[in-house]
Amino acid sequence: MPFTPFHLGPALCLGVPLRGYAHLPTFILASVVLDLEPLLVLLLGLNYPLHGYLHTFAAAIGVGAALGLATYPLEGIMRPIYRALQLEPEVVPRRSRFVTAGALGAVIHVLFDSLIYWDVKPFFPLSANPFYGWSSSSEVYLICAGMGALGALFWLIGVGASRLRWEGKGERD
Repeated sequence: MPFTPFHLGPALCLGVPLRGYAHLPTFILASVVLDLEPLLVLLLGLNYPLHGYLHTFAAAIGVGAALGLATYPLEGIMRPIYRALQLEPEVVPRRSRFVTAGALGAVIHVLFDSLIYWDVKPFFPLSANPFYGWSSSSEVYLICAGMGALGALFWLIGVGASRLRWEGKGERD
């Protein structure tokens, strides 16, 4: 799904409930960062598959983990924004939560792309894609959109619960 927001749906749907275990902003970023590969192929006219090495599970785990390590030092700068958007819990996440989020987000990206693109080789060096053709692209897009709506609902419920806790604390003080 190059250059589409559809990858954000699974990231929200899975990332919001897991935000106590995986850093949600990193999870979201990791779910789309792999599409830099097809972007560069198209922009630079490279003689390279649209979905090449980055669209394998092994590379996705590595890129996602590296992304998690890269976003961890930015936590101090970005924390006020994350908190304002209710993207992370009260506690400061450990580095392992960033690495986990990066790896999971990138792997989910590869999984969804492997359902609809023949050139994705998720288990490289094996050339087969056992997931290709399980669903049509329109079915996958619909699932991703539905997951996005569900993820947004999870996020809204979390924001509402957070506000109720905050208001409840104010009444007791």
